Amino acid sequence: MTVRRFNAFGWENVPVLSYKEGGPYKDVTRQILFEGAESLPVQWRYFEVQPGGHSTLERHEHIHWVLILRGRGACLVGDEITDIAEHDLIEIAPLQWHQFRAAEDAPLGFLCLVAAERDRPQLPSEDDLAGLRQDAKIADFIRP
Repeated sequence: MTVRRFNAFGWENVPVLSYKEGGPYKDVTRQILFEGAESLPVQWRYFEVQPGGHSTLERHEHIHWVLILRGRGACLVGDEITDIAEHDLIEIAPLQWHQFRAAEDAPLGFLCLVAAERDRPQLPSEDDLAGLRQDAKIADFIRP
């Protein structure tokens, strides 16, 4: 049996990793909590976004689910911007643009469940950004 103890919004003996290698994001870390086996081929991760930070604006061919564990902020999923807080559950459908932002005065910590085998994130092209920015609310929200 493996028990990973939760402590101060992290898990003991689980390395804290960079969010990604390079890319347009600010103040985000991740921990891989579970790397699925054949019987359950998923990866369960915890992301911590510091106050004022944000994840990458991206999309994927795979679906994933996000559970807000701590803090508050907002997210863009598709063409909707929504305030988010602890225990909110967000479903991100395939090929939906999405980005998470922590509030300026609070961190945002969330669990993310994805298939163990999945496609790589797609970043927006200049044309994609131009299309997203046609909506003034989205233009104001996104941080490429």
